[in-house]
Amino acid sequence: MPLLPGRVGVTADGNPVPADFHVVAPAGEAQLVDGWETFKNLFGDIQPGNRTLAHAVYGFFNNGGGRCWITRVAAPAPSAPADDDAADDADDDADDDADDADTAPAAEAVAAADIASSDDDLIDALATFAAIDEIALVAIPGAVSDAVQTALLDHCENQYLQDRFAILDGRQTTTLTKEAIQGDVRDSSYGAIYYPWIDVGATDADGNKVYQPPSGHIAGVYARVDTERGVHKAPANEVIRGALGVEALVSKQQQAGLNPDDINVIRKFGGNITIWGARTLAGKEQAEWRYISSRRLFNFLRESIDEGTQWVVFEPNAPELWSKIRRNVSAFLTTVWASGALLGNTPEQAFYVRCDETVNPAAVRDAGQLVVEIGVAMVRPAEFVVFRISQWAGGVQ
Repeated sequence: MPLLPGRVGVTADGNPVPADFHVVAPAGEAQLVDGWETFKNLFGDIQPGNRTLAHAVYGFFNNGGGRCWITRVAAPAPSAPADDDAADDADDDADDDADDADTAPAAEAVAAADIASSDDDLIDALATFAAIDEIALVAIPGAVSDAVQTALLDHCENQYLQDRFAILDGRQTTTLTKEAIQGDVRDSSYGAIYYPWIDVGATDADGNKVYQPPSGHIAGVYARVDTERGVHKAPANEVIRGALGVEALVSKQQQAGLNPDDINVIRKFGGNITIWGARTLAGKEQAEWRYISSRRLFNFLRESIDEGTQWVVFEPNAPELWSKIRRNVSAFLTTVWASGALLGNTPEQAFYVRCDETVNPAAVRDAGQLVVEIGVAMVRPAEFVVFRISQWAGGVQ
C-alpha cells in the first residue's frame, strides 16, 4: 500500500512576480506530481515566485519521495512599495512568509501555502485531498499558525481519513520550550512536529541566508524509510539529504528537555543534518501512541484491512464468510508479523482475528453490518491494541 504525501502551497511569496514566472497548475486543485521535472512544468523552478514550495518539493524527492499531491493556494497580488526602504521590508517579510508555508508527505498530500495567503485559504485547501484515498502524509510547509496546524490535525483525525499523519514545522524561535515551538496547537497522536528550520543554500536577493521549513524534506525521509524498512521503522536517526545546516544548534542536554514535550529535534552531527526524534504529539494522556511508528503502523493496518474486506458487502453474512475473512486477514497479518512489524515469537502472540457470532450477533446481521475484530501486538507480545472494522451491506462504510 503506497503511502503518499499531500502539500498545500502558494506560488507567489509576496515579491513582485518575475515576468517569466509561469504557473500551469490551477489554484485550488490537487495535482499529482511524480518527480521534480513534473513539478517544474506545473509550478515553475526554484525562483522568487515559488521558493518555499519548490524547496520543500525538491527536498521531498531528493530524500526518497516517489510522488505527492500538491494543491496551490494563490497568493494575493503584491502592491508596489512606496520607496526603497519599504521594498526592502517587503522582501524581508516575503522571505519570512514564504518560509512559513510549504510542505507535503505518503502519496503525500502537500499543502504548500504562503503566509501571504490567509489561514482560511490554507485550511480550505485541505479539502482538496479528502477524496484522494492513497494520501497518508499531509503537510503545509512553513505554515505555523495555531489555526492551520490544528486544521491539519483535524484533517488527519477525521473519521473517514484516519489513515493520515500530519508533519508540522515548528516555529522559528531560539526559545527552547514547547510553548515557543508548538504554540497553542493541541496534542494529537496524528501528527509530529520538527524543530529547527534548515539551511538548504537558499538566499534572498541580497545574498542573505533564508532558512526553510523542514517538513517537505522530512516527508521524503518518511517515504524513504517506508520503502526501505516499512512503516513500523521510526523515521529517526536519518540524514536529511540536501540540508547544509540548521537555524539553531540544539545540544544533547537541551534536547533532553524537549523530548518529554514531544518536540522532534533536527541535530547536526559532524557534517550531517539528522532527524533525532520519533515522537508524535500524543502527550502524556495518550502514552500508548507516543511514537510515530506505532501510530503509522496502526493506521496502515486498519486501512489495509478495511480496503481488503470491502468485497464482503456483496456476500451472505454467514459462518462461511466469517471463516474466509479470518483466513484472509490472518494471512495478511502473518506477512506483517514476519516482516518484524508485530511482536511475538508466534503469530498467536502477535495478533488475533475474530469474525464470528460473538461480534456478529443477529441484531448486527439484521442491520446489514459485518464486524471484524482485530488485535495487534505493537509494543509487547500478546499485549494487543484492539480495533474493529465494520462493513455495511450496499457498500456504505
